[in-house]
Amino acid sequence: MQTIIVFSHLRWDFVYQRPQHLLSRLAEHYRIVFVEEPVFEAGKTDLSVSYPLPNLAVCRPVTPVDKPGFHEAHLPYLQKMVREIGKQHDNPIVWFYTPMALPLLDEIKVKLVVYDCMDELSAFKNPPPSLLEYEDTLLKTADIVFTGGPSLYNAKRHRNPNVHCFPSSVDVHHFRQALDRNTAHPSMSALPRPRLGFYGVIDERFDPGIVSQMADAHPEWQIVLAGPVVNKIDPQLLPRQKNIHYIGQQNYSALPKLLAAWDVCLMPFAMNESTRFISPTKSLEYMAAELPIVSTPIKDVVDLHSDVVEIAASARDFILACEFALSMPNEVKRTRIRLMRDKLSKTSWDATAAKMNELLLKALNFNKTSSRAGAPIPSGRLDHTSGIRKQ
Repeated sequence: MQTIIVFSHLRWDFVYQRPQHLLSRLAEHYRIVFVEEPVFEAGKTDLSVSYPLPNLAVCRPVTPVDKPGFHEAHLPYLQKMVREIGKQHDNPIVWFYTPMALPLLDEIKVKLVVYDCMDELSAFKNPPPSLLEYEDTLLKTADIVFTGGPSLYNAKRHRNPNVHCFPSSVDVHHFRQALDRNTAHPSMSALPRPRLGFYGVIDERFDPGIVSQMADAHPEWQIVLAGPVVNKIDPQLLPRQKNIHYIGQQNYSALPKLLAAWDVCLMPFAMNESTRFISPTKSLEYMAAELPIVSTPIKDVVDLHSDVVEIAASARDFILACEFALSMPNEVKRTRIRLMRDKLSKTSWDATAAKMNELLLKALNFNKTSSRAGAPIPSGRLDHTSGIRKQ
């Protein structure tokens, strides 16, 4: 069985999103070795391995280096670990979610290099200074590049001859559980209606000002925010009105139950560099619950879904859009639900993973008589100053 070694800035047990959806499906055809960013433990060097799924191993490096992300100070430890992983797998596919792991490519004799560009990481808060240089090399090195939405595709398509757009998709069956409103999450039962909810990572892409003004304008609205608050946003900036409820990160299995309890789904993203290229996975997940959706004008949401999503640029307009969503005429609701169902019928994570696999098999067949050496990496001293975290 062919192996895929994945280098990721996201941990497997973090918010369940694109890497987990795709790799759990590709594990039906490949042996997946998922290598996370290292964690710090004084005086210790180790590689812990867990097996959350058949054919899928999650490797968590432990090093005595107290630096974030794939910092250069980790490299002497990571190189040995990755070299040993490479010895156990003959000519693997190497799949990157972060260009910052690119130096480790030299430790493996690889068959193919894949870059699944799910975000413009350089636009996130405090990116490592060398990130753009590494990404430039990765885009030149990769045999296949996938992008997480049309905006990213347009930004990358001229930088590699084999770029493919695979926008965020959805497990419709999972999220349609929310259509049975009797399955509502027990934690919601104490909250009066209406309930307006958001789930996802709360970081620099989240607009606390919009949520604060919503809470002030309508004290009777119960605003539920489900997700981890990460260090890319100052917790002091988060609104704390009594009708705002932070319930922390929720298991993927719990998300349909939350949706079953809500009246409106929210995407109050900040309009800044960090959201310029995002293509929110939750868009389609919300649609599967057949609930009204209100979003700020994220380009991919506007271009792909403005026929079923209320778009509002300012806090005032966002509040008005929520008011409309709560009082939406039945005929408008029915029309939008028909459109949502049509969109959902055209996409799935199963189909996306299958199409990606077709491209992998085609490339493997093309390269079946050859293997690749590690890629050259940018010269000069690395200066990683910050790890990268994502929704």
